[in-house]
Amino acid sequence: MKYIFKPSKIHRVNFIIYISTVSFTAALVVLFRSFLLELAPERQASVALSLVQLSVFLATTVAFLGWFGIKQSRKISTEYEENLRRLQAAEKQTNELEMALNAHAIVAITDSRGVITQVNDKFCTISPYSREELIGQTHNVINSGYHPKGFFKDLWHTITRSEVWSGDVCNRAKDGSLYWVQSTIVPLIGKNGKPEQYIAIRADITSRKEAEAKTQYMALHDALTGLPNRRLMTDRLISAISSKGRHPGYGAVLLMDLDHFKEINDMLGHGIGDDLLVQTTLRLSCNVRRTDTVARFGGDEFVIILDNVGSDIDSAITNTANMGEVIRTAVAEPYQLGSQQLTVTSSMGVVLFCRVDDDPEELIKQADIALYAAKEAGRNQLFFFDPLLQAETIERALLVRDLRQALEQDELVLFYQPIVDAQQHIRAVEALLRWFHPKHGMVLPGKFIPLAERNGLIVPIGKWVLETACAQLAEWQQDPEREALVIAVNISARQLSKTNFVDTVKSVLAQTGARADRLMLEITESIFQDNVNSTITKMDALRQEGVRFSLDDFGTGYSSLTYLKRLPIDHLKIDKSFVDDIFEDSSDIAIVHTIIALAKNLEIDIIAEGVETCEQMEWLQGNGCKFFQGYLFSHPLHPDKLNAILENTTLLPTKELRSSCD
Repeated sequence: MKYIFKPSKIHRVNFIIYISTVSFTAALVVLFRSFLLELAPERQASVALSLVQLSVFLATTVAFLGWFGIKQSRKISTEYEENLRRLQAAEKQTNELEMALNAHAIVAITDSRGVITQVNDKFCTISPYSREELIGQTHNVINSGYHPKGFFKDLWHTITRSEVWSGDVCNRAKDGSLYWVQSTIVPLIGKNGKPEQYIAIRADITSRKEAEAKTQYMALHDALTGLPNRRLMTDRLISAISSKGRHPGYGAVLLMDLDHFKEINDMLGHGIGDDLLVQTTLRLSCNVRRTDTVARFGGDEFVIILDNVGSDIDSAITNTANMGEVIRTAVAEPYQLGSQQLTVTSSMGVVLFCRVDDDPEELIKQADIALYAAKEAGRNQLFFFDPLLQAETIERALLVRDLRQALEQDELVLFYQPIVDAQQHIRAVEALLRWFHPKHGMVLPGKFIPLAERNGLIVPIGKWVLETACAQLAEWQQDPEREALVIAVNISARQLSKTNFVDTVKSVLAQTGARADRLMLEITESIFQDNVNSTITKMDALRQEGVRFSLDDFGTGYSSLTYLKRLPIDHLKIDKSFVDDIFEDSSDIAIVHTIIALAKNLEIDIIAEGVETCEQMEWLQGNGCKFFQGYLFSHPLHPDKLNAILENTTLLPTKELRSSCD
């Protein structure tokens, strides 16, 4: 923008020039007139003509100058007004920008040494230091100590090179609270090419940082317990492993879960289950060291990372076992859950680590293997990982893989063990599943049935057993001598819990043509840990179709007598464990007497399992037992062998048996 005089000054200059020109012209006219009067008459005419010409010229010049001056004056005035308007607009914009900056930004100006020379009100508000307290100080007055020294070293290295620096800074206010600002520091370069001042423009981002911190916390912590989740636990474990390069020694990973937690959830509700998990969290946190980590791994599983448990293997095992015992004891203290008081135990698997190349995922797997062993051993105890356990785990995994294909490969076979009366007539048979593995030969049910239960394979396998047994019943129905035989089929709790269980049984009976009153379903007391009323409803529906029910392993579980009298069952089976010690343990004798008396009162027949000697049979028969099953009469038989026996007689070939019992 050009600098010009104000229009009023231009007008005054033009007026002075114009008056001066007119005055000068008038003076010349007077002067020439006097000069003309003194001339001779003959020369006056020519001189007068010259004077007139001069006057015309001067008048024309004056008129031109006046016109030109007015024109220039107007032009200059217009330019001035336009420039003035622009200047005022620029000043207004600058003022507005300054007001906006002061309203929303935290501004500070320092000299080349970083000493504060100016601050705005916003700086004083957020600090909250006064101007007098800030000016003359460096920014150390608000240093929070959050950032490492290298952070500010890099900052100064950038701005002293005359470059702009931007980043997030955590500062400390006068009252000690922390706040975050997004900062931009601009160097002002002097004539020597070096920064003379620095302008720092900051924006308050404390709310954003708090929201980010909350989001990060939620991403790394369990919502229910507030403990580190699996992701953060993995990071902590990686850190603990890597620290062994700097601090040699042993650490430990302890994987713990609550025994029978699912039953508590199912019976008392998920609200009680959640309350139990929260209380367990408090107990765990109170019984570990500050350097240890307690994390929720998922469900009712917790991971505890114990750091520095010993410098050698012996001390590490001893110290870890002691710490685990403290935790186990604390967890086993009674819980007050609403109006109920419960005692809940825990099982633990432990693995030690001492190398920087240990794999976190592998350590968790090994701890899980040890936990599995602790549960298999009866729960409420701690097991250390052993490589032999891993070999067993691998074997189980391979077995599960093969079990998934066993149905398709026709590797499953039903064997049948006779159930006889006092005269050793075969009245029924129990269907017992056998698996003929192509590599391992015959795999006993005790080995693969638990695997099928845990891996969800028991439902399709159970349906196959039911179909095969009913097909055998349908075949026997064609023979008058065998059409009265009953087949007992074991039903798992998972099968019975299916909503379509009743329809499945009806469908199998219809498809095979088997009589419903020749099918007996054996259930165990474990089914009463779930929805009892639903179970009884399903049993009643099948009972109306003619299906019979037997309660297996009675006396070994926790079934209520209240439920027992409501159950539509035809037989109680005395568990083999009571029969084995019937002559050695007075408690077993009392239990068997009680079961037989109870069955009589409920008008339910008794079947004794595991009968292996004549003495056992005679005692049981003398005390009111009507049906027997065990090796004394027959091992489980392949269908071909059983059919061969049944073709000759419905009595077992027990000539030797009878003679040995006489």
